[in-house]
Amino acid sequence: MRCTLMHKRIPVVELELDDATGFISGLYEVYAPEHLPVGVPVKKGMADRSALNAWWMDRSIPGSRSGIREALEQLDITDTKLLLVRCYGLSLSDQYWICPVGMDLKWEDINFFDHAFSDDIGDILLGSKKEKVEFDFSSPDNTSDGCLKKRWKILNGQRCLIKGGSNPFRQQPFNEVIASGIMNRLGIEHIPYELVWDEEMPYSICRDFVTRDTELIGAWRIFQTQKKANSVSVYQHYVDCCAELGIDIIPAMNRMIVVDYIIANEDRHLNNFGLVREAESLKWLGAAPIFDSGSSFGYDKLPFEILSGKHITCKPFKNHHEEQLKLVSSFEWIEFEKLKDAGELIRSAFDDERAVQFINEKRVDSIVTSTEKRIRILEEYALHFNGKSATMSTEDDVKKNTAENYLNR
Repeated sequence: MRCTLMHKRIPVVELELDDATGFISGLYEVYAPEHLPVGVPVKKGMADRSALNAWWMDRSIPGSRSGIREALEQLDITDTKLLLVRCYGLSLSDQYWICPVGMDLKWEDINFFDHAFSDDIGDILLGSKKEKVEFDFSSPDNTSDGCLKKRWKILNGQRCLIKGGSNPFRQQPFNEVIASGIMNRLGIEHIPYELVWDEEMPYSICRDFVTRDTELIGAWRIFQTQKKANSVSVYQHYVDCCAELGIDIIPAMNRMIVVDYIIANEDRHLNNFGLVREAESLKWLGAAPIFDSGSSFGYDKLPFEILSGKHITCKPFKNHHEEQLKLVSSFEWIEFEKLKDAGELIRSAFDDERAVQFINEKRVDSIVTSTEKRIRILEEYALHFNGKSATMSTEDDVKKNTAENYLNR
């Protein structure tokens, strides 16, 4: 199928999509090279098809998504990549879409920021059984990433993302609420989350921070704007890439690294933080607010493992939170007094009789104890901080291929 990749109202490049696989099988004329997805290079007037395919595939639901196999069977679709075409590649995270050649489509008439969308795909992705012969595929759920069950829903006129948790503890939705509370106390720009229940199952809910005029560009994309030298740390490379775009990212990274240490975040991968820009002008606006912090507080561990803290992994820059904390250049902005009630905040998040079937008192106690311990360690570390950070050191850096794997999540 011949299509034009559009960036809101701007034609970017003409391409061919393989009907059987959903891959980009051919590229033709490039109309606006500056509007190609970030990190897709142009050589001799031609866009890099491999890089564009990687970007395109990254828009699809990952094959590892919980319940996706059953959902595809119900939809009679063989691969999540084929869902992209059914909604013209439209998303609620950016302004890219595809217009089949010969079709008179306009962004104003079909985008999901201004228009309602079908609940069919979202219902099925969350496990509902639909007795329908035909489904309405016009949904941003076709372009949602991540491994947890999730869906978009319009609530009181707001585009909201509803996301579940993983077995056996279903802890991620609770964690989002706790992390929001901690960031609110520290004055860190973030996306607020609330806890909702549906059929006795917990879900987190948040509003879309991307608007009809802006878009989120993930850190993985920013990483592709420059070639990384082996002697440069992963962190410094990201700082350098952002600086080249006119963004001083260090203050935002200080805050993200600190909060990820406090909550023991194990999944701050390169697709759940980044920058925000205006779509049509391409003006960079700054760091995106912090979002997607659910894989924290020992979400998949037993109480004794949570207390020991020995098997907590770390992303995106270092393999261990203690090493990643060394990247922080300033702790002066932290008011530790505002974290004195962290234990109460955690307990209140689980204070619901429906939560007991997933999170028992022993588990809550271990989360409280371990979090309060990390806060004490952080306060002591900040007290003796000498103003130096290890931004250039490559020691304990995440492996080179770790970032590449995020594309397949």
